[in-house]
Amino acid sequence: MDSYKSLIKDTSVYGLAAVLPRVITFILTAVFTTALTTKGFSDQTNWFIYAAFINAFLSMGMETSFFRFYNLEEDKSSIIHHSFSIILVNTMVFSALGLLFAATITKWSGFDDPNVIKILILTTVLDAWAIIPLAIIRVTHRPWKYLLIKCINVVVYFILTFIFLIYLPKQTLPFSWAKYFYTGYSPGVFHIVLANFVASALTILLLVKEFRSIRFSFDKDIWHRLLLYGLPIMIGGIAFIVNENFDKLYISQVLGSDINGIYSASYRLGVFMTLYITAFRLGAEPFFFNVAKDADAKTKYKTVMHWFILLGSLLMVAVMIFIDVIADILLRQQEYKQGLIIVPILLLANLFSGIYINLSIWYKLTNRTSMGMYISIFGAMLTIVSLMIFVPIFGYIGGAYATLFTYSFMAVISYLLGKKYYPVPYDLWKAGWIIGVSSALSFASFHLFRGNYLVNSIIFIGYVGFLWKMEGEGLKRLMRG
Repeated sequence: MDSYKSLIKDTSVYGLAAVLPRVITFILTAVFTTALTTKGFSDQTNWFIYAAFINAFLSMGMETSFFRFYNLEEDKSSIIHHSFSIILVNTMVFSALGLLFAATITKWSGFDDPNVIKILILTTVLDAWAIIPLAIIRVTHRPWKYLLIKCINVVVYFILTFIFLIYLPKQTLPFSWAKYFYTGYSPGVFHIVLANFVASALTILLLVKEFRSIRFSFDKDIWHRLLLYGLPIMIGGIAFIVNENFDKLYISQVLGSDINGIYSASYRLGVFMTLYITAFRLGAEPFFFNVAKDADAKTKYKTVMHWFILLGSLLMVAVMIFIDVIADILLRQQEYKQGLIIVPILLLANLFSGIYINLSIWYKLTNRTSMGMYISIFGAMLTIVSLMIFVPIFGYIGGAYATLFTYSFMAVISYLLGKKYYPVPYDLWKAGWIIGVSSALSFASFHLFRGNYLVNSIIFIGYVGFLWKMEGEGLKRLMRG
């Protein structure tokens, strides 16, 4: 039980590190939907998608590889030095080529300003450099420092974005100094990415202590082992980003930037489940490796999966009951609210995404990370094909259906393979029952009782009672330890 308590503690603190910064970023949706047109919202969304792809490439899977070998090797400092060195070499080559061909990349990407691409390159390099120092903080159990750094990063980003998009445009001639920021530009994507760059640079400064303990190291055997484990993670990560974000790039090309802006804004309302999954992953990934040698490791994995699904289902129902209240706060222009119909679909899709992340422990513990890569690549291909099928039929709603179809299929495939290579006795009946009931209640709340808060409150209270009756005693035992 002590290991469960450790997981709960780490997940709680790392959850704050993930949730609090992202909540502030989430609040920026209100700023974006106030200051930007739907096309502008689409443009900034696409910039961050490109950043996600680049970050996955630059990391080379070293974060997961670091956690894996740090727990296995006696010379832990060697793992620190070599994992960072791999990232350093990769970023140096990437930044040199990227800055050299920035003008060409600008034309290809659809952005009008090459400075947007230059900032993209520099920001992603800084973010890559921060990966191993932040991992050191996590693995040495300093969650509060991790939380502080993440919060400072996003607060700076929030303040600068608000200044650039809301405050400065309102300044008149007596404040002509403000016009410097807009020479040749209109408030938009450039200023958002500039704010992001400053925040990333500040993060590097806050990690100076960790950087001082790192030196460049090259040992062919160590590099080979780290890359052999990490590269499939990287490829799988890129494929996973396709699953997460290719729908927006595809919709912007097929249906136009304005439609993509509506879709992307409503997509953000599914972030509640994403926040939950992120918080869980940050705490659970070290936990999974730490208990791998325990005799009852598989029982622990089963228990963690069960409670993940239960709490995720509760979150899904809660969000759908209050979806209009949330939308009124965050989607400031009425045209953005057209996309709310995708939210219940995306919440369920993201729940399956979290289930897949839970299931992925089998290939990480058995050193079959290439299998995870193949599943993710298959999922990426499935995403692209399903988008080509669903979007022409259902419009932008097809993007949400494609996401749900892909994640649920990936979860099933991962479960079947895990059953063969590292069987965990998951309770499928309970999982299916919980997902089925919560999905039915979520869709009923949105499509049948939307706006009727009395009925929706009864639905929520009834579901909480249902879960308590089913699992109340188990929760008491878990917390008593």
